[in-house]
Amino acid sequence: MARINVPQGEELERIRLWQMTAGLSDAIESFRIATHDKSLLSRRVREVARMRIAVINQCPI
Repeated sequence: MARINVPQGEELERIRLWQMTAGLSDAIESFRIATHDKSLLSRRVREVARMRIAVINQCPI
C-alpha cells in the first residue's frame, strides 16, 4: 500500500502511481519488455535471481 494518495482506478496501484509522472509509465513499460518479454533467461531463472538479490539486500521474499 502506497503512503501517498494514488488516484482510484481499475489498474494495479503501482501502475496508477507510475501514471502520475509524465513519461515514467512509458519508460517502465520499455524496461518491463526488455527484462521479461525479450529476456534470454527463463522465467524460473529470473525468479531465482530475484530471490537471491532479495536475500543479499536483506529484503523479505
